[in-house]
Amino acid sequence: MTEAILLVGGKGTRLRPLTVNTPKPMVPAAGVPFLTHQLARAKAAGVDHIVLATSYLAEVFEPYFGDGSRLGLHLEYVTEVEPLGTGGAIRNVAPRLRSGPDEPVLIFNGDILTGLDIQALVHEHESTGADVSLHLSRVEDPRAYGLVPTDGTGRVTAFLEKPQTPEEIVTDQINAGAYVFRRSVIDTIPAGRPVSVERETFPGLLAAGAHLQGMVDSTYWLDLGTPAAFVRGSADLVLGRAPSPAVPGRCGDSLVLDTATVAPDAKLTGGTVVGAGARIGEGARVVGSTVLDGAVVEAGALVTDSLIGRGARIGARSVLSGAVIGDGAHVGPDNELQTGVRIWCEAKIPRAAVRFSSDQ
Repeated sequence: MTEAILLVGGKGTRLRPLTVNTPKPMVPAAGVPFLTHQLARAKAAGVDHIVLATSYLAEVFEPYFGDGSRLGLHLEYVTEVEPLGTGGAIRNVAPRLRSGPDEPVLIFNGDILTGLDIQALVHEHESTGADVSLHLSRVEDPRAYGLVPTDGTGRVTAFLEKPQTPEEIVTDQINAGAYVFRRSVIDTIPAGRPVSVERETFPGLLAAGAHLQGMVDSTYWLDLGTPAAFVRGSADLVLGRAPSPAVPGRCGDSLVLDTATVAPDAKLTGGTVVGAGARIGEGARVVGSTVLDGAVVEAGALVTDSLIGRGARIGARSVLSGAVIGDGAHVGPDNELQTGVRIWCEAKIPRAAVRFSSDQ
């Protein structure tokens, strides 16, 4: 297997305001755009040609990655004029593929952090003669996902909607967002209109008697669709819990990029990342968080499980927990921002304007 399709067209609405100026796959995780980790893992598995299916802020990708030669890859870019869904995006880039009709094509989503053994999935696909093979993951609570039961040989038997009652939970296996398609199957997807592989393509293939194979891989898996998940994924990469050959430094409690400055008595823990040109002030504590390029955390601030956008500023003694601060925003001193708060790009919060505790 030498080629793949990477689906990177989503708007990332659940990650706003991080994705106001940056497409979700380009938001930095562990010091580099998240997409870099996926490209590096594909390269390590033997892939050398990748077609990126872009849509939202499509103009951002090629200036950064170019033709892919810096990563040892050949990259091509195809932009959807109108969003086409997962299946439509796959079909839309098919003319750029080089594989023969029976050869495998790897397809993966641009927002999944996983330790999937890609070569094992391809081997499963080829050894079983499947038309499509799916990476399946087991989750403790499958109610938020569509279920994919399989028989004793791993052959997929159904695609079930999100279960509404305990009786409907017939398996803990879910679609984990990575597939291997027989090249000829891609050409059967309708062209020029939105198509969902989950709701249309896979159930349709199953109904037509196609062989869909599931491979359960219990390694690390995380959907980075929410701010909390994205921050956690970045921290797990830094801590070494999630595998990637693209982390720019040794795994450990923190990752500080070149040109960042950290005060000697500041404390960085829990997989914290400090981006290029960012500054952490005296006595500040940053735990399990991502501080993007050029951002400032002033003296005595406490930032936990949060993401601080490019060029943003967190005022002295402010306390953030589970917060998302947009690019260029300014949180004044002595504020308290609790879990779930999102401060939009360029917004300004005055000194001590937001409190969850009483003044002492």
